Amino acid sequence: MPTMTSVAKRAGVAVSTVSYALNGTRPISEETRQRIFKAIEELGYKPHALARGLASKRSRIIALLFPNTDRGLGFTELEFVTSAANAAKENQYSLVLWSYDVHDLNELRQLTQQRLVDGVVVMEVHEHDARIDMLRQIEFPFSMIGRSANMDGLDYVDIDFSQTVRDAVDHLVELGHTEIAFVNQSRAAFEAGYGPVVRTQAAFEQIMAERSHDPIARFCRTELRAGYDAFNALLDERPDLTAIITMNERAVPGMLHAIHERDWSVPDDMSLVVIVTSSTIGEMMIPPLTTLEAKTVGMGRIGVELLINQLEGRPQEQSQILLPCHLVVRRSTGPRPARARALARAQRQEAAPSSTR
Repeated sequence: MPTMTSVAKRAGVAVSTVSYALNGTRPISEETRQRIFKAIEELGYKPHALARGLASKRSRIIALLFPNTDRGLGFTELEFVTSAANAAKENQYSLVLWSYDVHDLNELRQLTQQRLVDGVVVMEVHEHDARIDMLRQIEFPFSMIGRSANMDGLDYVDIDFSQTVRDAVDHLVELGHTEIAFVNQSRAAFEAGYGPVVRTQAAFEQIMAERSHDPIARFCRTELRAGYDAFNALLDERPDLTAIITMNERAVPGMLHAIHERDWSVPDDMSLVVIVTSSTIGEMMIPPLTTLEAKTVGMGRIGVELLINQLEGRPQEQSQILLPCHLVVRRSTGPRPARARALARAQRQEAAPSSTR
């Protein structure tokens, strides 16, 4: 098994110089550093993480904070985690996924005080997030995938929810739809101030008001049965509804079931757009769904790199980044259906004075 001594011999330097290169405790020339890491690669040397941490007072471990939620980890969330882990590895850091109760600040405080990790990437950020307040107070290094209401001096990458919702509405309006509903995540998430739920709700209401359309919106738990119930309740209230935008990918199978139960088809009778999701979700459904896909790989990578740049003291050209979702048109959206036109015509006739009928 190769040792630090064998690395030093291969690179032609002292053992202490190898230690400096690994731990960053003293500056060495770039040429020497490259020679040492070439020797490490050739020999397959694996530095002992704990020993390195004791020497440098750094663990070279970062934590991705993903609190326990009703949703858990789905396809989209896993893409964030995988890309974050890859970015950490490429920067010679290890990444641990830490799942915990979002309201348990003592657990987070313990993680930071024991210096088990050098910094944290915070996910599932709320508008007023006690975790962010605590991390700022104790001056512990962190970045966010998401953002809070007070963003002064914070490093984050997040989805441009306003532009994403606007792109979804524009796509449906171009197809002739005017009666469009938004199915969000749960009311509990909205009342708790969960950033994506709050921002998409506000964006949808504003965009529909700009177009002088009624902003039809409904909260829905992140489960199949809730999607089924939400769709039927919407149609009972608004039988002229022809299109749905949703940020609730786990409720989509229930919506599709409710549509088929009415002997309707997608998109002939109802168009469906899923936002802030992954290509996996869009492609696995029947029919394949039109989606606005989150740049999960890029966001996971950026979130980690923002933190590592802090830890390494690297200059950052941009530390507050918004990324819109990418529209991918598949087979779940189409022109406003004939049934809607017939229903609108019947309603106009019913409302007209009898002398004009």
